[in-house]
Amino acid sequence: MASHQVSFTYLSQEDLLEAGCFDLRMAMEVAEKTMIAFEEHRVLFPEKIVQIFDPVAQDRINCLPATLLDEKICGVKWVSVFPRNPKMYDVQNLSAMFILSEIEKGFPVAVMEGTLASNMRVAAMGGIAAKHLARKDSQSIGFIGAGEQAKMHLLAMKVVRPGLKECRVAAKTAAEEQQFIKELSPLLPDMKFTGTNTVARDAMQNADILVTATSAQAPLLKAEWMKPGAFYSHIGGWEDEYQVALQCEKIVCDDWDTVTHRTQTLSRMYKEGLLSHGDIYADLHELVSGHKPGRESESERIYFNAVGLAYVDVAIALAMYKRADSSHIGQRLDLQKTMVFEHQDIISRIRL
Repeated sequence: MASHQVSFTYLSQEDLLEAGCFDLRMAMEVAEKTMIAFEEHRVLFPEKIVQIFDPVAQDRINCLPATLLDEKICGVKWVSVFPRNPKMYDVQNLSAMFILSEIEKGFPVAVMEGTLASNMRVAAMGGIAAKHLARKDSQSIGFIGAGEQAKMHLLAMKVVRPGLKECRVAAKTAAEEQQFIKELSPLLPDMKFTGTNTVARDAMQNADILVTATSAQAPLLKAEWMKPGAFYSHIGGWEDEYQVALQCEKIVCDDWDTVTHRTQTLSRMYKEGLLSHGDIYADLHELVSGHKPGRESESERIYFNAVGLAYVDVAIALAMYKRADSSHIGQRLDLQKTMVFEHQDIISRIRL
């Protein structure tokens, strides 16, 4: 008689860190491989489900599914974004978890903390874009925003552009800038860090790489601050003047079709008739697969917009699960030991 026990592995953030899963090189390699699989139609990628509880604050919980057909894994990221959390409650604004299921029998294989993988995916996509689009001799990087995604982005940028020597950061408060420097400077001892005392211009002007990583809905980045040859990685929603994109020689997205349905700067411009499909140079997977070249001159200004692709999240989560499992890290939990009516004492458990 077949066993009807169903078990899965539970992985906390601490489990993932212990297993060595905070590995941005791994995340970028996985993201590149998975983007090529997507291009070859080996990934199922349905639209996400969004539940917004406060349209002004944009408090929301999103459900993002995807299936990796080669790996025979279906996954979903359940992610909450509550932008007011840091100010109101002194806690993070994002939390996430993953469920991974095999698609032979349909049973779950893992339930995992997802904030680490989610933040790593954001950084991985920015890093991959920088590998193709930032100048190879880039030395300076500027940030508007000093939160977790900004920190992750800096680490990923340093992986692909190891020549980066200077980091300038502007945040809502000088204290946030100093916290950013306190946490990142020991990890990158060869970099010079400068807090700009909340002055965005001082962080961004003349930087080789520009990154906006905020929850603001305002044109924080000015076009005049982006010099010829600069690469801009846009992480959030509306963070820059329209002219930033209009002056760029190339605009690249993680997925332009997805962008058109969101609330990024480019989405706004598209809906207002200021951008068309023909203005978008490429989706990132086209650069990864070699179907289109990346940077073609030292003077090009290049704009990269990522909205987040659930299939990359799921692929990174799967790689993390595999690494943890190979090290026997994580807690094995039972979803059920047997089917309901096979319990010996079921008669005493039923309420009729």
